Formats: sequence, C-alpha cells, structure tokens
Amino acid sequence: MSGKTILVWFRKDLRIHDNEILAEAVRKGDRIVPVYCFDPRQFEMTSFQIMKTGLIRTRFLLESVADLRDSFKRAGGDLIIKFGKPEIILPELVAKYQANEVYHHREVASEETRVSADVENALWKLKINLKHFIGHTLYHKEDLPFPINSIPDVFTSFRKKVERDGSVRACHETPGKMNFPENLESSKLPNLSDFGFDEHVPTDERSVMKFYGGETEALKRMQDYFWVTNAVQNYKQTRNGLLGSDYSSKFSAWIALGCLSPREVYWEIKKYDQVHGSGDSTYSLYLELLWRDYFRFMFKKYGNKFFQKIGFKGVAPEESENQQELFELWKNAETGIPFIDANMKELNATGFMSNRGRQNVASFLVKDLKVNWMWGASYFEEKLIDYCPANNWGNWAYIAGVGNDPREYRYFNVLKQAMEYDPQGDYVRLWIPELSKVPGAGVHQPWNLSQAEQSEYQLISYLTAPPYTPELVFLKK
Repeated sequence: MSGKTILVWFRKDLRIHDNEILAEAVRKGDRIVPVYCFDPRQFEMTSFQIMKTGLIRTRFLLESVADLRDSFKRAGGDLIIKFGKPEIILPELVAKYQANEVYHHREVASEETRVSADVENALWKLKINLKHFIGHTLYHKEDLPFPINSIPDVFTSFRKKVERDGSVRACHETPGKMNFPENLESSKLPNLSDFGFDEHVPTDERSVMKFYGGETEALKRMQDYFWVTNAVQNYKQTRNGLLGSDYSSKFSAWIALGCLSPREVYWEIKKYDQVHGSGDSTYSLYLELLWRDYFRFMFKKYGNKFFQKIGFKGVAPEESENQQELFELWKNAETGIPFIDANMKELNATGFMSNRGRQNVASFLVKDLKVNWMWGASYFEEKLIDYCPANNWGNWAYIAGVGNDPREYRYFNVLKQAMEYDPQGDYVRLWIPELSKVPGAGVHQPWNLSQAEQSEYQLISYLTAPPYTPELVFLKK
C-alpha cells in the first residue's frame, strides 16, 4: 500500500473537534485508521471490591463511541471498535492495515499510562512509533510558567501565575476531508449485556437532565447553555444549586470522555464575553476548567501518591473500627441524615451529583463516619457518569486533607449546609419520598418532630428504621 497510513487510537478524546491526533493524522497521513478499544480491565472489580465502571457510565460511554463512529461514517469511513487489551489489538491492526505510525493522547493516571507503555513496547517490536500528544487540558503543559515538578501545591498560587503568564492555545480545526483504507472493516458496538448489565434499565425521571453520550450532544449542550437559555450568565449565583438542569453547566460528563474539548468551552466563554461583557459568572466557569487542569498536573507531579491513603501529606485521616458497616450505610443512602442520603440516592440512580453534594457526602464519610476516604473515591469511580481519575481522586484527597487543601482541617457541617443550600427541603423531598409530607426545613431533622407530627407525616416506621438508632445518627447529638 503506497503512501502513509496512521492509526489513530481514541481513548478519552471521543470527538473530531479540537482533536490534535486526528487533525495531525489527516494532515500528515494519506489514510487514517480510527480505533477504539474497550479494555476489559476497565470493567473489573477494584481492590476495594467495587466495580471500576458502573452501568450508567458504561451506557454513556457506549453512546459516546457510537456518536464518534457516526462522525466517521458521515466522512466516508468508520471507527474500528474492539473489545480487548490495546497492547494486543493495536499491533494486530497495525499489521493488517500496514500502518506506519500510531497517534494517541497522553494520560496521567498510573493504570492508563501503564497501558500506553505496554502498547509502545508492543509496537516497538514491529518498529512502529507510538506518537504522544497532549489534548486533555485547557493549558498545554509547555505553555505553563513553571515546569510540572515546580507547580505550586496551592491552587490559588497556581491560578495567579497561570493567569498572569500562561496562554490558552487556539483550537485545532475539525478535519474537512478524511481518507480511509478501502478495506476498512466495520465493527459492531457492544451492548450493555456484553458488560454484564441489564439492557433495560429505565432512566430516573428525577434526574437533573438527560445525559446522552457523544460529541453531538456535548456541543448541543454547550450551545444551549451559552446561547439558548443564557444560563451561563448566572453561573456564579446558581452553581451551588441542587435541582434542575441549568444551575451548573453539566459539561463534566462530556469533558471526562473527551466528547467536549475544554479549550472549546474556554473560547466559547471568550466569545460570550465579547457579546455580553465579561463577568463573574463566566470567570467562575473558567475557574472550574482550570481546576481540572490543576488536578491533572498534580497527577503528573505526584503520581501514585493520590492513590495512597496518606496522599502527599504523609498522614492518613482517623478511621472508625466499624468502618465497613458505616461505608455500607453511606453508599446505600441509609445514614439517617436526609441531606446525605438524598445526594447518595441521586448518585446511585442517575450517575450524577452536584458539586455541593459531592463535597458534603465526601466530608461526611471521612470526617463524621471516619471511613477510609479511598473507599469513597473508588465508589465514585464506579458510579459517576463524569468520572476521570485526576479530578475524582484529587478532589477526594483534598477533602480528606491529604491533598491540595491548604487548610489544616476542613469540615462541612452537614445540617448547616442542608439549611443553606436546600432551605425549604425540596431536594430532600424529591429523593426521599418517605419525607415528602414533612413541610419546610423540618425535613432535614425529622427526629426533632413531635410525636404528633411524626404520626401526621407518617414517619414512625421511617424513624425507627436501623439507620436512625442513636449509635449511627452522629449529627443528632
């Protein structure tokens, strides 16, 4: 086969817009071979006996891969979809299509980088180069005002230096014409049942919105949030909300799988500011993108320390003797604290939880129940639709006090937080129907209701359930 063939290995970059590996492959190659591998290791049990990838995120991933395949089909090609280890599959495809080079985006977490190394070693035996690109961050690491190992351990210091001396690159153009091998195979997309899940799991109608995977939906959501609903204008005021689709951007699930480029969002912010004037809300949204960058760079700096109980602070939080029992209550939304249980019910049912909810349930698990924070991080890994290693484990380490939090001790008073962010109890009543008759803020402390009120609101059986025994309801004291 004459000319140059480049195999483009997709991982968490499931888009054709602002995708450097695709743009460069189209520019430098005569043909491209797009490939996605469902790595079975990503669907196994963790050492904490929790699944690495749960049902809802698997469904979102399947939708995202299907959308990417549709993009290539519209361009006259296809996406080769395989189930298996990339270090085995990619060399086979290189040989089949006589590829001259393989392109992929670098990852930062240890499991992902180990797979890259295994692929690189396997390709090296064929004398084929695995070319690495950087495409998951707002700021390219080469444009930072310091080397990775000198990045400040406090976000504010990082932010100030980056805003003063850093710059965000322009997006890569979406390829117009793409050429593919004439014999490019077509692939069958796996089903949920192929991963051991039920195919007919209904969507919970209480979900803040319908999360459908893929670049098409990601760009539509961005267009709606900026230009149709204009919701971004109030982001700073509403970002700590709990109910509805527009209190926050909800971009995170698509960004996590690379269906939406952080740079694309950044330049959309700039475009919006040109039309409406810059303000606190668009700046606050930019800061959320910057936090994602920060945790990713921290992973480059500290590596596996984020997967150790002591983090990079060197001292692990205190733990309860009965933490296994307490962890089960927490993950099953049976702690007896309505605000915590409501958030966990939302996570379990929809794969999503608000930022405010995440901070509270994490703090409660670590600081009140005194359970190993890594169990919580691992559970989020299974359940969250927007899971990404650096963001998830970085945030958990922060809450646990073993990561980037500059405070010596950070604690969330759950009842105070509930009163502030769910003052009328609407969120709790939505997710805990047993409390639906309790009016106002009383829903947050149903144990304080009189016997007559408990009878009127039909709470007797609810309040005598095991989670409400005095030994387990810590905040009743």
